[in-house]
Amino acid sequence: METQHTTMQALIIEAANTNFKAIETERPVAGDGQVLVKIIASGVNPLDNKIRLGAAAHAKQPLPAVLGMDLAGIVEAAGADVTNFKPGDEVYGMAGGIGGLQGTLAQYGVFDADLLAKKPAALSMRQSAALPLVFITAWEGLVDRAKVAKGQKVLIQGGAGGVGHVAIQIAASFGAEVFATGSAKDKEYIESLGATFIDYRSTTVAEYVNQYTAGEGFDIVYDTVGGATLDTSFAAARFYTGHVVSCLGWGEHKLAPLSFRGATYSGVFTLMPMITGRGHKHHGEIMQEASKLAEAGKLIPLVDSRSFTLETAQQAHDIINEGKAAGKLVVDVA
Repeated sequence: METQHTTMQALIIEAANTNFKAIETERPVAGDGQVLVKIIASGVNPLDNKIRLGAAAHAKQPLPAVLGMDLAGIVEAAGADVTNFKPGDEVYGMAGGIGGLQGTLAQYGVFDADLLAKKPAALSMRQSAALPLVFITAWEGLVDRAKVAKGQKVLIQGGAGGVGHVAIQIAASFGAEVFATGSAKDKEYIESLGATFIDYRSTTVAEYVNQYTAGEGFDIVYDTVGGATLDTSFAAARFYTGHVVSCLGWGEHKLAPLSFRGATYSGVFTLMPMITGRGHKHHGEIMQEASKLAEAGKLIPLVDSRSFTLETAQQAHDIINEGKAAGKLVVDVA
């Protein structure tokens, strides 16, 4: 089904480390396997800002480009072979902004239908746009890689962060006993999610491993911070059966502490489907799981209360660049 050819407003980055430029451009048309979405809200991830600054070569987004990976919106039209969505459906997902794909800082976008899922009625458009990247990242680590299960002891490194706060909620939904590190200011929020708070600044790894696991270590440790925190995670894994997962394991690390515990490690690279074309359907399936958890009241994203539009989206990136976001920033496109 084709739509009438019209134009739309969008933001582009013409070169690395520059500000957004507003343009009027052609509205795309849905092809095979695609849907045309009227974008209502666009989530702003730290990675989006890194791409804008030219500091994310792994995202492979050639410029000039429309940025933005996460969206929530309404299907306007569907390709002839798309059967899972129809015009009027509210959808969300991580579907653009890298790998040469148009991003979500635009009034409309054409996206691979396999990357999307129906938006949960329990969440607003803003909340839904805040979820895709962080939920997929958390799910791939905890469920796909580490096989989280009821009764396990799970440690989330960085429990108040974007991936971390979602990881706590996923692990808890599977019946795991969840622990999470953070700063003292994060204690109340982490505990509100049902996790046991660990102040990483005042407690050593050995101390909290002894206190909470009788020295045996955690069944799963999910590192969302990287660097020295991943090294710390190796020392916190359970002997023989422990599994460490990281979504930021890009540096050079000594594996001896992990090997001496007989534990295992997995890496998560959430961008792979959009960069390589592999695994699109699974990302849509993961977002369906997010919808189920949200509808069951087991998943609520932390969203910064400040509002932005296409005209003020640069401010959102500046806030992220300054490290002053209080939850996920969302641009209200519509």
